[in-house]
Amino acid sequence: MALSRMIRISNLCFKENILVQKHSSKIKNVRNFRKDRNINEVPKVNPDSLATPFSKTHIDPGKLRVGNLVKPFLFTVGFSGACFLGASIWEYENMRGHAKRMLKKPMKFFKRQVDSGYTSTNAILKELKIWWSGLTEGERVFAPICALNILVFFAWRVPRFQPTMLRYFCSNPASQNICIPMVLSTFSHYSGLHLLANMYVLHSFSTGAVHSLGKEQFLGLYMAAGVVSSFTSYMYKIITKQPGLSLGASGAIMAILGYVCTQYPDTRLGIIFLPVFTFSAGAAIKFIVGLDTAGVLLGWKFFDHAAHLGGAACGIFWALWGNQYIWQNRGPVLQYWHHLRGSIK
Repeated sequence: MALSRMIRISNLCFKENILVQKHSSKIKNVRNFRKDRNINEVPKVNPDSLATPFSKTHIDPGKLRVGNLVKPFLFTVGFSGACFLGASIWEYENMRGHAKRMLKKPMKFFKRQVDSGYTSTNAILKELKIWWSGLTEGERVFAPICALNILVFFAWRVPRFQPTMLRYFCSNPASQNICIPMVLSTFSHYSGLHLLANMYVLHSFSTGAVHSLGKEQFLGLYMAAGVVSSFTSYMYKIITKQPGLSLGASGAIMAILGYVCTQYPDTRLGIIFLPVFTFSAGAAIKFIVGLDTAGVLLGWKFFDHAAHLGGAACGIFWALWGNQYIWQNRGPVLQYWHHLRGSIK
């Protein structure tokens, strides 16, 4: 499969690791500075202008207990299994729907006449249909994922929604809501640059990954890897006693990147601002994994490197073993579902 046409990387995707103490200390320093100096000498800096939704969030390190990992672990196993089970059933239903359409082919001409009469009265729907039909299969999967991420990004801008966003759209191993955020944080970005970088990388690799996996298996891997990466982040934060909130799609995106780079290691990749400088996909994933490993061992705190490693490991595993030994052996599940659905009529 030729992937060189669709792959260009401008920035490595990243998952924000927000240390709430850091933001709080900034605001405290500004307020102390205002008190200690004469009011005429103080720069006109409004402390509230430095505030973010995370500034008032306090996480007690004492709540980071190993026992807190039991529930997320069970959720990760159950959710990942449900993702691939749902992907298998979705694939079956798509095949079943295609078979039904083929059986009803004599009625296709009449239906087309009715549809054309409807779409001709609505130019916008017609244009959308033409645009959608011109997309590749990978772009059709990417578009709704990107739309969800943009919707959540704008939800962060509504002050009324921010308490809910903090509760459900940031993963935090010390939170009372510990499982649902493992999924929802995968679609959550507070920084516009963070969102842009992640969506660019996902768009670059989605076409090749969907072509290789199919849209059903691709989405199953994407969703499962997002939860696996959140669980990996939980483990790291609890072991190192480092409280913090994490959000972003990069754990799931790292799984797609890991899969493509492992499945097609000889594919040439490039940096968009340095088109003459290219490197193999195999070398790229080794460098990224090495960088995130260094970040974990050295305690770098700007990115959630543990989440990156969890996502990359998920994608590499699926390329080496998962697709062959798990997905290809889903026959009993499909047979059981077919028995429940009955014959095509």
